[in-house]
Amino acid sequence: MSKLIIMEALVVEKKRKNIDIPIDTFRALSIRAASEGKSLKSFIENLLVMEATAMSDEELYHFLFKNKPQGSVYLNETEQSEFENWLGI
Repeated sequence: MSKLIIMEALVVEKKRKNIDIPIDTFRALSIRAASEGKSLKSFIENLLVMEATAMSDEELYHFLFKNKPQGSVYLNETEQSEFENWLGI
């Protein structure tokens, strides 16, 4: 289930995902989160956002082209228009 959060007049869509992590990782991240005065949840969310934003377009394209070959098929005019509308261009 997705939910929308409004932050400073910016709407950000979020997705919920449960993850399992080893207990040692849990402890280490909990300590780092506490040292920064954050909850573990907030700390992990921030780590993931930073990792995702650090990824270059070239890396994403390479991965998608290699693993999702249907992405190399050109869009028809309707799909192109819908995609551009989704991007807001």
